[in-house]
Amino acid sequence: MRATGVLSGRRGRVAAGLLSACLVLTACSPQRPHRPAGAKRSAAAAATAPTPVGSAASAAASVAASAAAPDVSRYYRQRLDWRPCREAASFRCASVTVPLDYTRPEHGDIRLAVVRHPATGPRAARLGSLLLNPGGPGVSAVDDVLSFADGFSPALRAAYDLVGVDPRGVGRSDPVDCGTGTSPAALEAEEDAVGPGSGFALIAGACARSAGRLLPHVGTPDAARDMDVVRALLGDDRLGFLGYSYGSYLGATYAELFPSRVGRMVLDGAVDPGMDAFRATLGMARGYQVAWEAFAADCVPRPGCPVGGSLRDAGRVLDDLVAELDEASREGDGRGVPATGDDLLTAVTSALATPAWGGLRSLLREVQAGDAATRRLLLGTDDAGGPGEQSLAAINCLSSALGPRSTDAQTRAAVPEFRRAAPQFGAYYAGFLPMCAHWPARPTQVPHRVSARGAPPILVVGTTRDPATPYDQARALARQLSSGRLLTWDGDGHTAYQQGSRCVDTAVDDYFLHGRLPADGTVCR
Repeated sequence: MRATGVLSGRRGRVAAGLLSACLVLTACSPQRPHRPAGAKRSAAAAATAPTPVGSAASAAASVAASAAAPDVSRYYRQRLDWRPCREAASFRCASVTVPLDYTRPEHGDIRLAVVRHPATGPRAARLGSLLLNPGGPGVSAVDDVLSFADGFSPALRAAYDLVGVDPRGVGRSDPVDCGTGTSPAALEAEEDAVGPGSGFALIAGACARSAGRLLPHVGTPDAARDMDVVRALLGDDRLGFLGYSYGSYLGATYAELFPSRVGRMVLDGAVDPGMDAFRATLGMARGYQVAWEAFAADCVPRPGCPVGGSLRDAGRVLDDLVAELDEASREGDGRGVPATGDDLLTAVTSALATPAWGGLRSLLREVQAGDAATRRLLLGTDDAGGPGEQSLAAINCLSSALGPRSTDAQTRAAVPEFRRAAPQFGAYYAGFLPMCAHWPARPTQVPHRVSARGAPPILVVGTTRDPATPYDQARALARQLSSGRLLTWDGDGHTAYQQGSRCVDTAVDDYFLHGRLPADGTVCR
């Protein structure tokens, strides 16, 4: 799992160590050599405004809304000025202009960064463009394609242009910049003075002051509409798409808005858009508990296992290490902010999501031995409230399915339920519940089922012990989508494609290249 830029609430402080943890719903992206998606290319780009179709809207309402929608056709008629990317001449970079507000395009524009790795095969055999979203939200798709395009199979690279678009508010596309510059120590002091959740309020206030004009317009539906503009400018009749984690939510939103424009779409590490953020956060706590127990079961028979000789021992060992670090941080040593138990849990959740079990065993041994360098590393290096974290909060908090808004009182009341669901991780994840309680922009999306009626088959991929987006969410999304097909990997870690399963990789590649879905009920082991 790559670091993702997570706005991270902690029991004891808000801090940047959670950049590498999978947070509230989908704050992580898989680490691997990488990805695709497919669509047939038309002779010319569409030059008309989109006609969004929501799953809950009647046909009559959709027609009326379309007739009343502002004219944004000019955005579909712009020309892309492709130039060699400064990072690598074999890639092409461009920018796309889109309206800040699709309902009021006269209020100004923003620009999106786009990268393309041209297909390597004969022109007659090419299948179109493959848009990638690696998750987050807050992870740069441009950087992802630049870094991992060579990880796709030769057949996919021959057939598709690999395309990354930084969503609005992210990376190189007018990123949310709240200008906080706030250190973990300052945020800890704020929480000590005011109370739990105040670090979130501090960052929310800074974002309101510095990025207030942008904040209401970085939601997932706007990003999905932007993707449709990019699709048309690339010359594709249908959108080919591969979305991981949060990217699956973005893809499902696109399919809901534009079902007739969906091409070959794969949603891996899927998010259930019908689940509210409280239940999703609780599910994540439970998911990491399951992942921890799977790690412990693998560790216990090994010589020198750092978590003892049983699952019961493993929970106790982790609890004791967390308590030890918390005690040391309270005592202090006069040499700066010491690592806390939450810093350790951050590192543990990151390793469980990757999964990096060998590294986790080594980490636990070093922490047990009191290794000072290891304990310093737990703190991380980035300030809390950095740009990636701000983007994540800004996007999550516009959706009631992604950004929890519990009050401090509601959070305290929820802790026992979280502890029962996840003895080692429950209180840790309950600390994220106030993340959006003070956010200055109100949600524009509510939890709802997405059917995307009329879309062609959409392949949903779920991992049975995925801690960040638990498997039941993939099953739920596949059932909701009118054309959904579920592919299951009986495995560990967050997401499945290119994570080591030849069965999964073959099934996904076969769908992208030939349009052949795996048989209903397929389970890869």
